[in-house]
Amino acid sequence: MNPNGFDLSGKTALITGGSRGLGRYMANALARAGADVVITSRSTERLDDSRKEIEALGRRCEILGLDVRDHGSIQRMADAAVAACGQIDILVNNAGCNVRKRAVDVSWDDWNLVLDTNLRGTFFVAQAIASRSMIPRGYGRVINIGSVTSVAGYSGLGPYCASRGGAKQLTMSLADDWGAFGITVNCLAPGWFKTAQNAVLYENQKWVEYITDRIPLKRTGLPNDLDGAVVFLASDASAYITGQTLLVDGGISTGAAKATIE
Repeated sequence: MNPNGFDLSGKTALITGGSRGLGRYMANALARAGADVVITSRSTERLDDSRKEIEALGRRCEILGLDVRDHGSIQRMADAAVAACGQIDILVNNAGCNVRKRAVDVSWDDWNLVLDTNLRGTFFVAQAIASRSMIPRGYGRVINIGSVTSVAGYSGLGPYCASRGGAKQLTMSLADDWGAFGITVNCLAPGWFKTAQNAVLYENQKWVEYITDRIPLKRTGLPNDLDGAVVFLASDASAYITGQTLLVDGGISTGAAKATIE
């Protein structure tokens, strides 16, 4: 193990959904730790600013198009990533979406959109990268992004909770499956962080006060609150940790907190 177990120099990390929000922040955190980075999005034009940020840190950055709901797109992205970089050491399965509706209003298409993106996409991206670069080399770090809904249920988030709970279970299965190949698979589960997906909630001051009051640390997450966790799970410092879900949620999962979409 490297004396500095958190040093990612010489490693290449691939982050799906890296154009904005938590994916963009995590890509920058891995670059600051020394990793070269591949970032993906459905529209590569949206990745230009992210690439500039990473290159300003002195790291190489490749950008690739990816629609995680399209199996062919996943295969093309994985081929291109390995061709461009030679190897992928770290995968952060971050691409995701949400539909906020009461359970009685969720449509068939709503369900498919969220589960196909957050769960099916996570599995097949992991499969594509592991089979091409990690299993043959006997090394890899897979980080699936879950959320506090991986362990807690919230009204108005039926498909999302199902997908994030599934990500937790999938993580344990893949950890058991791929451990013999030197691959660790863990789930990083953020709590309440302001992103494009949930920005509408933060416009409601009563909701902000409600949810903040239920977080033991009395605030919602800031972007850099994830830096240490993602670097830890990507690095040799976590070499003997696999199949785990690491909650970065200010402690909200310790209680029976309940939020609504109102």
